[in-house]
Amino acid sequence: MKSFIEVKPDSDFSIQNIPFGVFRLKTGGRAVCCSAIGDWIVDLSVLEEKGFFTQTELGDKKIFSHSSLNRFMSLGRTAWKQVRVILQTALSEDNPLLRDDENLKKISLIPMSDVEMCMPVEIGDYTDFYSSKEHATNVGIMFRGKENALMPNWLHLPVAYHGRSSSIVISGKEIRRPKGQTRPAGSEQPVFGPTKLLDFELEMGFFIGPGNRLGEPVNIRDAYDHIFGMVMVNDWSARDIQTWEYQPLGPFLAKNFATSISPWIVTLDALEPFRTEGPVPETEQLDYLKSKGKNSYDINLEVYIKTEKMSEPFLISRSNHKYLYWNIFQQLAHHTVNGCNLRTGDLLASGTISGPTEDSYGSMLELTWRGERPIRLPSGEERKFLEDGDEIIFRAYCKAENYRIGFGELKGKITSAVE
Repeated sequence: MKSFIEVKPDSDFSIQNIPFGVFRLKTGGRAVCCSAIGDWIVDLSVLEEKGFFTQTELGDKKIFSHSSLNRFMSLGRTAWKQVRVILQTALSEDNPLLRDDENLKKISLIPMSDVEMCMPVEIGDYTDFYSSKEHATNVGIMFRGKENALMPNWLHLPVAYHGRSSSIVISGKEIRRPKGQTRPAGSEQPVFGPTKLLDFELEMGFFIGPGNRLGEPVNIRDAYDHIFGMVMVNDWSARDIQTWEYQPLGPFLAKNFATSISPWIVTLDALEPFRTEGPVPETEQLDYLKSKGKNSYDINLEVYIKTEKMSEPFLISRSNHKYLYWNIFQQLAHHTVNGCNLRTGDLLASGTISGPTEDSYGSMLELTWRGERPIRLPSGEERKFLEDGDEIIFRAYCKAENYRIGFGELKGKITSAVE
């Protein structure tokens, strides 16, 4: 399949992708739903007005004229697939419907350079998992020693905590260094001030489409149909605040000051060719968590840092979504097994995704091993943790022989703490 619009070989937005997002023009105006092809935004509200989707489950509803994707996400997989096929057909090089209509192209196709991307979803609740065995092991070794690296429950269930949806921000939003209580080494008393150990966490997340009723768990066999698509997630962390506060109830102020997500949601239908098998379970899992076949995704993940002294971002880590011990279907099944009701727009994130090698770790905590092995940068600088002015950039993509399916970029720049 090929589009009449030029798509560069390394573009994240091939015709095989068809991601979904929300945009507004830099010159002003309302935010509406969109897709992407190459370097162009596809205004779905315009195509909707022209009747492109009337033969789908959308009918005559004005789903895409809203400032979030929630209404579309709630319709379910049949509607998602129908819209995706219509867009691929309309953008195909063999279809004259859009290709030869200059007026329609002018109002429905907009250069990406002319728009700003908006939060794509009205997010209700946010849960962050701890699903990478490599990450959990590394952190456990640092703080409990090699013999007690994993807690007794870790191989039996997907560990998670409930985050704060109000502080989830879109890519490009600056991240202010948080303040909080920490206890300096050798001191019996805590002090208050800006975190000195600010960190990123390389994660992927997924959005819930249709939810489930309170008291009715989602069977793992049905989990696929409840997941609209995936995004990149950076769950920023203040490690020194976290160390002092997290016992006995887990993350709080060290996490809830900001979580960044990428603006484009890539559907599971687009990711289907890249399904792969995840790690083999090391213990017998309970029936409700048993996940057969290819239930992970081969998504390449990259982390770059750019300091104020650097002209170009510098790659510091390569990982992959397939390293996750607990996959997204297990995460969803476990989240609802007690009858918890998930709703359209809820975000579930993976937790830090670390790989098996030192250059595939998904946080500064691991890459520098608690700051004991600083990262040396091309500018001559060193980093143990993040400093003011540092920008962290995530990239995620799947690579086939003739096309690429990607998520764009997830950026966040650190600014100084409030005076």
